[in-house]
Amino acid sequence: MKDIGFLGLGIMGGPMARNLIAAGNRVTVWSHNGAKAAAFAQKHSCEVVKTPEEVARRCSTTFLCVGDTAMSRDVILGEQGLVHGAARGSLIADCSTVSPMASKAIGKALAEKGIRFLDSPCTGSKPGAEGGTLSFMIGGEKADFEEARPLFEAMGKTFYYCGPQGSGLHAKMTQNLVLGNIMQAFNEGIVLSTKGGVDPRMMIDILNNTGARSGYVSTKADFVLKGDFSTTFSVRWLEKDLGLALEIAAELGVPMYTTSATQQQLRMARAMGYGEDDICGSIRALEEIASCKVRDAKGKSEA
Repeated sequence: MKDIGFLGLGIMGGPMARNLIAAGNRVTVWSHNGAKAAAFAQKHSCEVVKTPEEVARRCSTTFLCVGDTAMSRDVILGEQGLVHGAARGSLIADCSTVSPMASKAIGKALAEKGIRFLDSPCTGSKPGAEGGTLSFMIGGEKADFEEARPLFEAMGKTFYYCGPQGSGLHAKMTQNLVLGNIMQAFNEGIVLSTKGGVDPRMMIDILNNTGARSGYVSTKADFVLKGDFSTTFSVRWLEKDLGLALEIAAELGVPMYTTSATQQQLRMARAMGYGEDDICGSIRALEEIASCKVRDAKGKSEA
């Protein structure tokens, strides 16, 4: 039985920590929301502490899954961060989706203290976290990943070792920008065809059986038609992730016209009050502008 730390008990982190416990590890948790952490610890019979530093003092390996770069930096390097409690040779794995540049700087600061570090963002949203079927993209020393692999296997089923520190995050940014652009293409296409008189159910069937098929459409289209925008991956977080991709693109000199437009559409959806909904709910921003609600349409194809 290993002593494992986990920071962040949100929509992803909570199920991930729960799966580590279910795999037989002694887990110590922490959250910005102390009441949430206490309730989690009571429900799952694990330890809870008041600071990240205390987690690191107890655990030789610590995972974190927090919302953004500033949160990640604070819980690792901040005044009560992991760095102040972690022993030399201990391992920190950051599963958050954050800036690769900032993550590499964090890794460098930890290395100066003899602390090992992996950037290990994951994908699979809430269902993957709950089912232990996440996909992880790993950056850092391969030997460190292999040592921690049994712990990752409690949370996921697919693992990509991408290279040195920052590589996992570069891969995650690419995965998310492709996802976001497919989402936006679907939003535009289904609103356009619906306003043109095509039954949206028929249009979705066409998409799913032609070269335009995609995992996003096959997974999310029914939720759009039902108006079920309960969150597995929110508009707010995808908009943040595309912003990170654009920052990387600026640093590397890569033009990203489509991704820029998609991020602006997501930002508009946030401004219209849809930021906490699932990403498929972003379609409502375009529906309002186009005066065409896909869920209410039957289309000429049913006539």
